[in-house]
Amino acid sequence: MNKDDKLKNLFIKTIKTLFIWVLILTVFKYFFASRFDNAVNMSFRYAKEMIMIFPAVIIIMGLADIWVPTNLVKKHLGNKSGLRGKILAIFLGTMPTGPMYIAFPIAAELLRKKASLSNIIIFLGVWASLKIPQLGIEIQFIGLKFSALRFIFTLISIIIIALIMEKIIDVDDLKI
Repeated sequence: MNKDDKLKNLFIKTIKTLFIWVLILTVFKYFFASRFDNAVNMSFRYAKEMIMIFPAVIIIMGLADIWVPTNLVKKHLGNKSGLRGKILAIFLGTMPTGPMYIAFPIAAELLRKKASLSNIIIFLGVWASLKIPQLGIEIQFIGLKFSALRFIFTLISIIIIALIMEKIIDVDDLKI
């Protein structure tokens, strides 16, 4: 498939997606008229936040693509990284404080650089639910015992899910 065909297919997919969203918004407006304006305002706030943050993420991703060699990612997060790779994925996922949509391009880049699927799923799962700053706030409000148990059981669940998904999903089938 040449470049013009890819652009044409991308344009057609974009138009279809926009049409589906307009259809969904119309249905929501009809059934949830009292909440519709608040939902649209909140959506625009999130979109504005993404537009403000995402260019910086793209620049950082470009720099990481150049500065972080594939063999380094493959060695430390690849299929042969074992327990060390899982621990590194957990560590990388717990550190950031940004929203989840920042983690997806990072995960795609790591996959492209031959990180194992289970390590990527662990990274995404931990980013979504086990950030260290979040844990500190959680301890203040819910207590250390509950927070520690939630952290442990969530981490165990994420690892189990990651290992199962790695067995089920063939990375070569992913479009990255």
